[in-house]
Amino acid sequence: MGLIELFVLAVGLSMDAFAVSVCKGLAMARCDVKKAMTCGIWFGGFQALMPAIGYVLGRQFVDYITAIDHWIAFVLLAFIGGNMIREAVSGEEEETDDSLDIKTMFLLAVATSIDALAVGITFAFLPGTNIVAAVSFIGIVTFVLSSLGVKIGNVFGMRYKKKAEIAGGAILLILGVKILLEHLGVF
Repeated sequence: MGLIELFVLAVGLSMDAFAVSVCKGLAMARCDVKKAMTCGIWFGGFQALMPAIGYVLGRQFVDYITAIDHWIAFVLLAFIGGNMIREAVSGEEEETDDSLDIKTMFLLAVATSIDALAVGITFAFLPGTNIVAAVSFIGIVTFVLSSLGVKIGNVFGMRYKKKAEIAGGAILLILGVKILLEHLGVF
């Protein structure tokens, strides 16, 4: 996976965290750098941790399923991307508050990084993946976008939340199709 593909993947994965960060910022009466960075650290940290865990788990099974690994990658990314788009267009509003306590942030960080766990499993099946570089990059991109999301939410409100989730889902779907088509020899 090249740097551009990894960047696009990182942005796609970070859209859930970005959307939640926007909601956090919306709920805050006043947003400062500390609050924005707190969200960024929680979301970026878990977006880096979860694919690493997924990679370790996936490596346990790579010898058994290398013949169908491209299909697994496609199905996981398509499912995650489709689910993100479905949630965005469903119209259901999430309950938010401005709390940054450990329990709240832990639950939000885990919830927004479950898709990254599945992507980590996908990494295990992609030859030549530098997992340390990949998870670091994903974590940094998510940190930056989540930190900005808090500020954006505080300034602009909910205007871009739905669009961000749809864009993130579309990116993951496109990457899944690309992996499948590359393996099938179309690219």
